[in-house]
Amino acid sequence: MKKFKFGHACGAQWQEATDCCIHQLGHLNGENLGFLYATDIMASELIDIVDYLKKYTSIKHWIGSIGVGVCGDVQEYFNVPAIALMVGEFPEHAFKVFHSSSQNIKTLSALPQQWGEDKQPLFGIVHGTPQDEHIATHVYQLSEYLGDSFLVGGLTSSRTEFLQVADEVIVQDELSGVIFSNNVEVITRLTQGCAIIGENHEVTQCKNNVIMTLDNRPALEVLQEEVGEYLPHNLTFVYNTIFAALPIIGSDRGDYFVRNIMNIDVEEGYIAIGDYVEKGRNIRFARRDAETAHHDMLNMLNTVKKSLNGKKPCGALYHSCIGRGENLFGHNSQEIRTIHAALGDCPIIGFFGQGEISHQHLYGYTGVLSVFVA
Repeated sequence: MKKFKFGHACGAQWQEATDCCIHQLGHLNGENLGFLYATDIMASELIDIVDYLKKYTSIKHWIGSIGVGVCGDVQEYFNVPAIALMVGEFPEHAFKVFHSSSQNIKTLSALPQQWGEDKQPLFGIVHGTPQDEHIATHVYQLSEYLGDSFLVGGLTSSRTEFLQVADEVIVQDELSGVIFSNNVEVITRLTQGCAIIGENHEVTQCKNNVIMTLDNRPALEVLQEEVGEYLPHNLTFVYNTIFAALPIIGSDRGDYFVRNIMNIDVEEGYIAIGDYVEKGRNIRFARRDAETAHHDMLNMLNTVKKSLNGKKPCGALYHSCIGRGENLFGHNSQEIRTIHAALGDCPIIGFFGQGEISHQHLYGYTGVLSVFVA
């Protein structure tokens, strides 16, 4: 593959921003797939933007999403009308754009056989809606239908309409995106951005998302031992910095789902987290702050660079959480600048979503970097 081309811009008018991005792309020759992310302020103009891009780039295949924030190169855009886009040239029969409303997702299971790759998992970039309460299950099922394929992406984040792009603008679809053949080489890694504190604890009494006891002791008592002096006097610190970490069953990498601590009942000794829990489930606690997240990201980027092993990156996509970006690293675009510094002269765009997808799972508070390799 040749190097991808990209553009990003902020503009009061959608056409102004889109024209600026198209100008940055320069001369196009053979590019046949585009990635598009726009801030939710531009949601009402997304149909016009996609139509305009198809007309003036002659690229008919586009995937993407609306996000509360988007990023491109070394710039993050929050609370402004902005667009980030990237285009690449892929083998003609090496990718398939899809969305749930246009087809039964199960039909995609035929892709490995069609491409003669039924022995190997495929790779996909996927977007979903957080309004679907079963979205995590749908992500897992799609990966299974494709032969345990590796999926990356994120959930739309928006204060207005929850829109995705899959050759056309679609509304509140379960899943959409693009599946690639194994002819397309991609290196992808996830950064959790948290540091585990304390030991594993077993949920011994719970109801829905409320944990009453851990290890047959009041849950708050266990949490207080792990966190220390901040409880019960500084609950705001706990809500902003301490999270529940649910180990992923079957993971050989020690991965975990990070979930908010949503409420603490000091009198009863209960804690409520942002996910349902079951009796017998293991849980740990984690601390997240800018320094910890930055250190974890550097480790992830070093792993990516080692995996390149001298190969040249053509372009990269970054799917991050709305709890990261300026909300974690500050207002100087530090998150995307860190990635750019590591990858060097590599086109990169992305968006800040309401959940991140890596392999078969839906995460939170993470960043997922995917680098296309020549």
